[in-house]
This record gives sequence, C-alpha cells and structure tokens, in this order.
Amino acid sequence: MSIRKWALGVLAAAAITAAPSAGFAEEAVKVGVVIPLTGNFQSNGRQISAAIKTFVATRGETAGGKKVELVIRDDASAADNALRISQELVTSDKVSILTGFGNTPAALSVAQLSKRAKIPQVIMVAATSSVIDASPYMVRASWTVPQMASTIGKWAPENGAKKFVSIVSDYGPGADAEKWFQQTLEANGGTVISKLKVPLANPDFAPFLQRAADEKPEALFVFVPTGAGAAFMKQFVERGLDKSGIKVIAMADVTDDDLLNNMGDAALGVVTGGPYSANHDSAENKAFVEAFKKNNDGMRPNMVAVAAWDALDLIYKTLDKTNGDATGQTFIDAAKGMQINSPRGPIQIDPDTRDIVQNIYLRKVEKVDGELYNVEFQTYDGVKDPAH
Repeated sequence: MSIRKWALGVLAAAAITAAPSAGFAEEAVKVGVVIPLTGNFQSNGRQISAAIKTFVATRGETAGGKKVELVIRDDASAADNALRISQELVTSDKVSILTGFGNTPAALSVAQLSKRAKIPQVIMVAATSSVIDASPYMVRASWTVPQMASTIGKWAPENGAKKFVSIVSDYGPGADAEKWFQQTLEANGGTVISKLKVPLANPDFAPFLQRAADEKPEALFVFVPTGAGAAFMKQFVERGLDKSGIKVIAMADVTDDDLLNNMGDAALGVVTGGPYSANHDSAENKAFVEAFKKNNDGMRPNMVAVAAWDALDLIYKTLDKTNGDATGQTFIDAAKGMQINSPRGPIQIDPDTRDIVQNIYLRKVEKVDGELYNVEFQTYDGVKDPAH
C-alpha cells in the first residue's frame, strides 16, 4: 500500500465527531498531526507518515492508560493551511496535542494558537532556531539548524578545509545555516569568501554552482531542504565540479538517507553533519530500521523519520508520566528534561529551553554492501542549540 493511501486511510479511520460522548473523551487523548503530504515538502510528509505507521505498529495505541488517537491532516506544505487545519483540529476535533509541522513557516503559523489555547505543540521537523521561542507550550523533537551548522563550522577548519563558498536555500533555515556556519568557521580560522542564496521554490542550482566555481574555494558549504539534495548533486556533476577538487561539506539534508542511493557514485565522499544516519550502529537503530522497512515496503528511514518517531515516543512517555493528562502546562512540565534512548542515540529535552539536546555526527558517503550510506566517523556529544 502506498504511503499516501495509508495516510488517507488513517485520516478516514481517525475522523472524530465534534462532540464525542463524555465517557469516550475520558478514555482517549486526541493528537492532531499536521504534515505536508503534498507540495514542496511532501518528502517530509512521506517519511513522517511512514514513521507514524511504524510507531503505532510497534508501540500500540495506548499511553498513560488512555487510547491515543492520531488525526492526520495534509497542510500541502502551506503555512496558512497549517493554521486553518490546526484551528479545526482544536475547535472541532477537540485534540489535546498538536504535532507534525514539516517546515518552519507551518510551525510558526500555529505557534500563537498553541500559546493562546495552551495546546502542547510537538515539533517533528521545523528547524529554525527561533521557532521554539514562539510558544511556551512548544517542544522540539527534531534538531536545530545551528546545532548542525556550528558543528560543521568547527570540524571543517580542523580537517583541512578553510576557504568556503556557502550555498543555502533562501528561507529561515537557510539563513540560520549560513549565519552559524560562517560564525563558527571564522572563529576557528576559516573564511567564507562568498554567500549565495538559492530560491526555495523550483531551484536551479547551475548558475550558483558556476559562480561558486569561479571563486575557487576549497569547499562548498551547502544547505537545501530534505529532498532537494539529489538535484543539487546532479547539477554539481553536470557542471564538472566533482572533478574540480572542490569538496562538498554540507548539512545532513543534502545526502538524505531516503534518496541517497538515487544520487549515484557522485555522492561518494561527500561529508555532512547531522543528528542521524540509517547506518547508525546501535541496537535501537537496527530494530528501528528493520521495523520501518518491514512496515513501508523496504523504504529507508531518514532523519525526518527518526524525529517523527521520537516525537511520538516523547508524547507517549510524557502521557505515561502524567497518567494521560495532556493539559498544556502539565504536559510541558513533564516533557522538560525528558531523556530518551533514540535510534539516533541519546536525546534530551532541555528543561530551560524545551529544545532538543543530541549528538551531532560527521558522516561520509560510502558504499556498504553495495548501497550508499552516510557512515558516521566522528561524534560531537550532547550538542545544544548554540543560539540559546
């Protein structure tokens, strides 16, 4: 069954009347899941849907002694849709928790609703640092762009790459990536000689790659959203830059685990920094990858999938702690400081910022048993968001 059909089936099955009986309401916690199943960020929605399917199949539908009902809606990658749908979920479907949010604009559009209605908002993807400040009832289970960018900026000059051109997508996370990479790189003896911003919608990387090549850097620092890395690598090869000696040192989104095999050998040797690889060596991850593939026709999970899994795990563990109480302040207070042994490694919700603390890994694309993987080779333990 396709992920799209599955998601629609879950939505149909989870449709809830606006006025359920009081007894039924006492036995269930309703969670609204707002994700981009269509539009520019649909690759995130695809991975989130697959992770939800895997989590429910593995962990069941009960937490804190109550049934957890997931009401899944497609925001079509548009912030105004995310807000409208979230309002409907709160007012009509009577959800107690909102989660999902496959990009920064979607998360920010709903933050004031979360704040006013005191609804916990658990972020599965949106990675701009400032998102977490928009509502005191928000908690992030994914990552922040500065966590990755600053780690790469520290590692690169220590390992022979100091002269960079940066290429980032022109929206909030891209601005975060550019800022924190440059700031950390320069603090460690490197320099960014040129900063290029690529349109988010329908990007053509070719002219930006040519401008970058003309600058003759040692390496490119690259950030594009998950799903766009294949197009970037294709045009990198078409411009002949794979033979130029210019290295690609990028954010993890560029060599997305889900799409990496389709990039071909041009991706070999690309170094990225990020919170997860499907090749991560732990018992928890091996079990996660096996279950994910089993429930999704062999599809490989990426860092969006593991963040969605961890968001649901956080929701379940928090409800266990509160005995099923999803009231805004009670839920958030219980989530603060929560520690989880995730498939990506140990994670914690910072009790002061409600943001995630996690390992950031440097990875290199290598062939493993005939397939391309991001193979971790260096770990930075317990990285907090440097912007907070």
